[in-house]
Amino acid sequence: MFNIIAWAFGLLSLIIVIPSTIPFLGWGNWLALPLIVIGVVFGALSSSDSGRNFCLIVLLIAAVRLAIGGGFI
Repeated sequence: MFNIIAWAFGLLSLIIVIPSTIPFLGWGNWLALPLIVIGVVFGALSSSDSGRNFCLIVLLIAAVRLAIGGGFI
């Protein structure tokens, strides 16, 4: 059950992160980061690792985009 919740948070975060790669929409990554962390926590509580790993991949995408944009833009 926790794995399904982690996947749901990961998919919701991915829907937010993909448009946030466009310049001047980087603020969406800040909105997605708490959701990603919640997904990672639920994935860690799960017996399966796929939800957690998916959330970590989405976190990596968001973190790289924030690093490229300087964190604000």
